[in-house]
Amino acid sequence: MKLEELKIYQLSMEIGERIWKIVVKWDYFSKDTIGKQLVRAIDSVAANLSEGFGRYHYKEAKNFCYYSRGSLYETKTWLTKAFNRKLINEDNFNSFQSDINIIGIKLNN
Repeated sequence: MKLEELKIYQLSMEIGERIWKIVVKWDYFSKDTIGKQLVRAIDSVAANLSEGFGRYHYKEAKNFCYYSRGSLYETKTWLTKAFNRKLINEDNFNSFQSDINIIGIKLNN
């Protein structure tokens, strides 16, 4: 199986691109404070999945899944801050939260 065939990887890549398209339109201050953190956190989900997938030892691969889950929960925090500060609308916020919950379930399995 290829990395690109993993549904969890596809979802994490897709949500990362959707978040990028929103953050790139923010003003400088918002991008520099919340935006960078949010993009780094969500991009880390897919990056850690990739790195874990490339490891030969099960224990190492499992550790990268833990790192990915940590980044996923960090993303939740930054999304909540962005929503509370009116940087993303409620529809986007709810959609992202739903996707994050799906990814979280898949990471736990």
